[in-house]
Amino acid sequence: MNFPGRQEAFKLLKKYNKEDFHILHAATVGSVMKNLAIKKGYENEADFWFTAGLLHDLDFEMWPEKHCTKVCELLNEAGNYPELEHSICSHGYGMCVDIEPKHEMEKLLYACDELTGIVGAAVILRPSHSCRDMDLKSLKKKFKDKRFAAGCDREVISKGAEMLGIELPDLMELTLKAMQDEEDNIKALVEEIQAA
Repeated sequence: MNFPGRQEAFKLLKKYNKEDFHILHAATVGSVMKNLAIKKGYENEADFWFTAGLLHDLDFEMWPEKHCTKVCELLNEAGNYPELEHSICSHGYGMCVDIEPKHEMEKLLYACDELTGIVGAAVILRPSHSCRDMDLKSLKKKFKDKRFAAGCDREVISKGAEMLGIELPDLMELTLKAMQDEEDNIKALVEEIQAA
């Protein structure tokens, strides 16, 4: 698989994403995807999973109306990355594109993208400003409250769990645990991206 190297990916991300929120979201999803690659036995693909997660919203900040389509043009300008294009575009399946997630990684990206948003929103309100002290029960409660992090599509998360063949609470636990494991790495990664 051909995909940009770490520093190249950082520069590409920063070229089209200026807001701190989008940088943090990219770092979060990239870190979660790498964590899941290792947990799921795809260690050899961990860097690809990370890059797909990091760049999944590459086009969203500047071209929200062309999300998951403009990204192909942006990646083509940077190199030849057909597998990466497919993986990134498929996370918009049923919302802005008809490219269906096929690989387990693509299904996880599809499901975890929105779910990390709910966890991230909950972290902002927690006195600890950490997800390490969050439990599954608390996440389920936030998930059920459709007014909380209303921009995070619960239907997509549920559909992602279905695609993966796992129960929704298991997907929540998997994602929350990955975010807990990666919390320090995410903070360091944001600094690394901003310094690139």
